[in-house]
Amino acid sequence: MKSLFGENLRYDLKASLVVFLVALPLCLGIAIASGAPPISGLIAGIVGGIVIGSFSKSHVSVSGPAAGLTVIVLDSISSLGTFELFLGALVVAGLIQFSLGLAKAGILGYYFPHSVIKGMLTAIGLILILKQIPHALGYDKDYLGDLAFKQMDDQNTFTEIYNAFLYNNPGAIPVVLVALGILIFFERPRIKSHRILGVVPGALWAVVSGIVINALYSKIKPEWELVDEHLVTIPDLDSFSELPSLLTFPDFGLIADPAFWIVAVTLAVIGSIETLLSIEAGDKMDPYKRITPASKELVAQGVGNTLSGLIGGLPITAVIVRTSANIASGARTKLSAIFHGILLMVLVLSIPELLNQIPLSCLAAVLFLVGYKLAKPSIFVHEYEKGINQFLPFIFTVIAILFTDLLVGIGIGMIVGLFFVIKTNFQKAILVTELNGNYLVKLQKDVSFLNKAPLMRELAQIPPGSNVILNGSKARFIDHDIQEVLNDFISSAHTKDISITIEGYSYHLREAL
Repeated sequence: MKSLFGENLRYDLKASLVVFLVALPLCLGIAIASGAPPISGLIAGIVGGIVIGSFSKSHVSVSGPAAGLTVIVLDSISSLGTFELFLGALVVAGLIQFSLGLAKAGILGYYFPHSVIKGMLTAIGLILILKQIPHALGYDKDYLGDLAFKQMDDQNTFTEIYNAFLYNNPGAIPVVLVALGILIFFERPRIKSHRILGVVPGALWAVVSGIVINALYSKIKPEWELVDEHLVTIPDLDSFSELPSLLTFPDFGLIADPAFWIVAVTLAVIGSIETLLSIEAGDKMDPYKRITPASKELVAQGVGNTLSGLIGGLPITAVIVRTSANIASGARTKLSAIFHGILLMVLVLSIPELLNQIPLSCLAAVLFLVGYKLAKPSIFVHEYEKGINQFLPFIFTVIAILFTDLLVGIGIGMIVGLFFVIKTNFQKAILVTELNGNYLVKLQKDVSFLNKAPLMRELAQIPPGSNVILNGSKARFIDHDIQEVLNDFISSAHTKDISITIEGYSYHLREAL
C-alpha cells in the first residue's frame, strides 16, 4: 500500500491529467460522430475510467468511447430508430461481453501476431500525426481523434491536410508551435526528474499557454482569435444536481426483434476484439511488461458497457490512443485510469467555462507527441532488421490501417501474417540435405497436411541411385496424408534404384519397405 499510494501516486496523477486532456475532446467528438448526444461520450469516458478502471486487471490500459465504433453506432441508432433502443442493445451487449469473459474467450487475444500488433501501434501513431495537422492549422471541420481514412466531411486524411493548408486559421499556428515547444522542453530527462518542474506535466502548461495566447488575441489581434469550432465544446452543466436530468435510459421494447440482437451481438464482438487488441498492445508498451488477464478484461468491459447503456453512455472499449498517452506520461498503476475518469466527472461539472476556452490546436500538439512516440523512425528500422517474415506483416498492417480503419487494417495484417506463419512452417517442418549423393530427409516437428506439396516436391527432386535416410525422430505427429506420400516414395524407390533407411518413424512406414 505504501508503494501504491506513495511512490506511484505522483506518476499516476501526472499521467491521469494528460489522459484527461486527450480524452476530453475525444469523448465529445466521438459522440457527435456517432449521432448521439455529446453528454453520452462524457458518460462513457467517466464509466470507462472509474468503473472499468476499478474492475480491470490491467495496470496501464485506459477505456472509453472508441473511434472505431462510430460507424457501427451511427448505423445502429438509425436501424433501431431511437437512441434509447440503442442503449437497450448496448446493455445486452455488455451482458454478452461479460459472459464471454466468464467463458474464457479472452484467450483469443493471445493469437494476434507481434508484427501485426506492432504495425497497429505504428499506424495509429502515424494517423495521430497526420490527423492533427489540420487542427494544428486551425482547420477543424472534423472531430479531434478521428482515426478513419474516410472522414465525416466526405474528405480523407490527405485531402483534409490539403484543405487545411488552403483554408488555415493563422491564429492556430502560434498556439501549436508554443505548445510543442513546451512539450519538448518538459520531455527532457532533467526536467522530468526536477523536484519542482517535474511535478506538473508539460501537457498542462501547453494547454494553459494556448488559453493565454488566445486570450491575448482578443485584445491585440481579434481577427486571429480562435472561437466556436476551434475550441473544446462541453455541454453546459451548472451543477451536480443537473446530472440526472441529462441521463438517458434504455428502451427494451424491441428485445424480441432480430435487429435488436444483431446490434447487441455486433457491439459485443467488435468491442471485444478492439479491447483485446488494445490490451495486447498496451502490455507490449508497458515498461514493466505486466500481462493483463484477457478474459477478466472482457468481464470488466462487460460491466462497464452494461452500466454505460443503463445511464445513457456510448459503447466502451480499451482505447489505444488513451492507453499510449497514459504509458508515455509515466503511469505506473491503474489509478491513473481511475483518476482520469474522476477528473472528467468533476472538472466537466465544476469548470466547464474554463475548459471551453482550450484551443483544439494546443491539444493537437499533445497528440503529435503521442503519435511520434508510437511511430518513431527507429521502429521501422528495428522491424526491418527482424527479417522479411516479420517486416512484411508489420508494414502491410501499417498501410492497411492508414488507408482503411483499425479493424479492417488489422484483418489484412492478420491475413498477411498468417501467410508468413504457414510459409515459415513449410520451411521448418521439412529439412532436406545432401552430401555426395546421400540425402537426409528430416521432419523437424509436427507435420500437417499443409506440408504435403513441399514434401512431394523435395522427394521428386532426389535423383536415381541415391541413398536416402528418412528421419522422423523429432516429429511427434505426422498427418495421414504425409504418411501416404512417404509410403508411396518408399514403395516406388526400387524403380529408381534408391536405397532407403528409416529412422524414428512409426510401424506403418517400416511396413512399406
